[in-house]
Amino acid sequence: MNSSFDRDLYVISDDVDVLMVAVRDGSAIIQLRDKSGNREQIIKKSLVILQWKREKNFKFILNDDPSLAREVGADGVHIGQDMSTTDARRIIGQSLILGKTTHNVDQGREAIRQGADYISVGPVYATPTKPGRPAVGLAYVREAAQELPIPFVAIGGIDLNNIDEVLAAGAKTIGIVRAAGDGPAMLRKIRNRA
Repeated sequence: MNSSFDRDLYVISDDVDVLMVAVRDGSAIIQLRDKSGNREQIIKKSLVILQWKREKNFKFILNDDPSLAREVGADGVHIGQDMSTTDARRIIGQSLILGKTTHNVDQGREAIRQGADYISVGPVYATPTKPGRPAVGLAYVREAAQELPIPFVAIGGIDLNNIDEVLAAGAKTIGIVRAAGDGPAMLRKIRNRA
């Protein structure tokens, strides 16, 4: 699992076409985050994504719903601070990937203690996808890189203008939502930092 989070671009969208392009462009991890779709719509989108896995090698993470992630056959689930990591692990079992949103190093340590396989670190910069959530800045990226023993995804307002400083702070995998169109250029920057 860890190799999927080493120098990769993690693309998050509710749009299956955006995720398909990301995989075609080389992203090894995608997340279906559909906050407005109903269960049937999310299942339908998930089945389309699972069809691509017959042709492409990537990890498919479903947002927020451990039971549905297990049911559809996703590679894993990503949960927020509003859900117990222990409960999510109990639902998905040991074989699925479990990701957890964190905003500081104490939350990161707790996620690890409770069984997360990776964490997200952010939002690094202010972003409209997380209204009202203050940016954590590069300090938490540096702390995660130095102190936390599992993979992390730096996320939140990262684009071509600031990705270099996030990588310099120690991030190896970058998560993007709005900057998906810049994916290929961002992936080159990530992979060139060997």
